[in-house]
Amino acid sequence: MSKKIFIALIFVFGFLSFVAFKNALPEAKNKEVMNAIAPYFPYKLEKTLKGLKIVNTKTGKNEEPSNSVVFKRVDEIEKKWGKSHLKLEGANLIILDDNKKVIKKIYLNNKKAIEFVHKFFKL
Repeated sequence: MSKKIFIALIFVFGFLSFVAFKNALPEAKNKEVMNAIAPYFPYKLEKTLKGLKIVNTKTGKNEEPSNSVVFKRVDEIEKKWGKSHLKLEGANLIILDDNKKVIKKIYLNNKKAIEFVHKFFKL
């Protein structure tokens, strides 16, 4: 009986670990789009002794979320920034500055990139 309980506990903890791991993963991203907007994104990740911190390059302010949620937090920041600084017109992704002036227009070559922008940034 105790052997069965031990094996059941191993499976339960294994399953819970897998679920926690899946929940900590960031969303899948389109490399073409993310590489194109990366130079304009005002946040970057920096290594610290404790793990990673998110630094706003404009203000110098930083966040140090726990390592288990740091990439989820980066996704949230990217989405929030994208809502106010990105605009999609057809296949053109327009990057805006803080004053809503056009910085750059990027032509999205394929439908997957356009669908990613719609889905990820909710534009």
